[in-house]
Amino acid sequence: MGVGMLGLTSLLHEEGLIAADPAPDRALDPLAPRAAHFAPKAKSVIWLFINGGPSHIDTWDYRPALARHHGQELEGFDKFTGFFSREVGALMKSPFRFSPRGQSGKMVSEIFPYLGEHVDRMAFIHSGHSDSNNHSPALFTINSGQMRMGYPCLGSWVTYGLGSESRNLPGFVVMSDPKNRGLPKGSAANWSAGFLPGVYQGTWLRPRGEPIENLKRPAVLDDDRQRAQLDLMARLGGRDLERNPYEAELAARIESFELAYRMQTAAPEALDVDREPLRIQQMYGLHEKHCGHMARQCLMARRLVERGVRFVQIYSGGMENARSWDGHHDIHGNHTQFAGETDQPMAALLTDLEQRGLLDETLVIWGGEFGRLPLSQIGGAKPGRDHNPHCFTTWMAGGGVKGGVSYGESDELGHRAAVDKVSVNDFHATILHLLGLDHERLTYKYNGRRFRLTDVAGRVLHEIIA
Repeated sequence: MGVGMLGLTSLLHEEGLIAADPAPDRALDPLAPRAAHFAPKAKSVIWLFINGGPSHIDTWDYRPALARHHGQELEGFDKFTGFFSREVGALMKSPFRFSPRGQSGKMVSEIFPYLGEHVDRMAFIHSGHSDSNNHSPALFTINSGQMRMGYPCLGSWVTYGLGSESRNLPGFVVMSDPKNRGLPKGSAANWSAGFLPGVYQGTWLRPRGEPIENLKRPAVLDDDRQRAQLDLMARLGGRDLERNPYEAELAARIESFELAYRMQTAAPEALDVDREPLRIQQMYGLHEKHCGHMARQCLMARRLVERGVRFVQIYSGGMENARSWDGHHDIHGNHTQFAGETDQPMAALLTDLEQRGLLDETLVIWGGEFGRLPLSQIGGAKPGRDHNPHCFTTWMAGGGVKGGVSYGESDELGHRAAVDKVSVNDFHATILHLLGLDHERLTYKYNGRRFRLTDVAGRVLHEIIA
């Protein structure tokens, strides 16, 4: 009952096989696993962020009326709905063929031959809407519920509420497009912890070179010397914490040093997708030129949630219009390219999670910041589509959602959300609910008031929950 029992207790705790402290002190261990408000459906989230505003009417929201009205004017249309008021054209049918997929018969665009195989696992939301037609505020809205920067994003709220099951990896990881396309508009503010303690912000993995800077120990340090440095900093910081127990930033800084130390061993192993069997690498398309970059990130995401990381967000597309799903000109070429990069890896992720028994406890989300207009945008060599904040489509799979269902509808042209509208607050409330969190109870006191992700709104979409 001595040292051996202490070791066994530590191992059982790390594996989640003994109960954790129901209310661990956040100041001392801000990323310790915490109990949910009620029994969760999902334990982790992988958000496949389709950056730039994917066209719902060219992907998942089949609108046959567009073909019937192709070339006609949209009566009463506000030319300032999109971003380019001087380039408003006529109604334009989708350049892609749609066909029924799965037992549910969901109509799916031809650009998703692989993902289309999984529609019976997906719950589609066809009536999303936002308040901004501009990328940065729309990105902030879909990530944090507010159009302004400085507010905590969803991933930060989730790790604040639940902590992390991994003690050697970050609780919240972000991957951006690796093909020299830059970060999404708004950059790192999209995964900011805002006014929450800094330990809850997303850890960005660099798309090229070493994923995390300074991960390797300097040559002049061995393990004993580094451990001695950290112990000294912890003692000095601990004295300050005794005098100022609510100094959250100091606690976060101490924990960040300790986490960085543990990550030096754990992160390289977790991110090394070359350890995977060849059949798994081939399923993702790891060595395919057109999709290998996204395959690597999707495979890393699976390895991370498998090791207890709570929230992973992967961005497809970068900063500039032509380098994301922002199909202002040549919607056919733009969406064909980006769907080709993402379709096989994202479908493989769903297959891989399911065959490992992880899909039931992992919520996978596909979606961007807004949709596209049913009108053509003129002015380019080939027609495209402008921004549409009035309607967009997202889907969820795994993590306790029903499969093969669709919630909400756009109007017959895909211009506006028309039936069972879903706000961003509703979207966030539903995700938190699936993780066992009551969006009205998950709050943080800042500047004299209690804030929450959903502000003073939000309705859980029980209709899509299994």
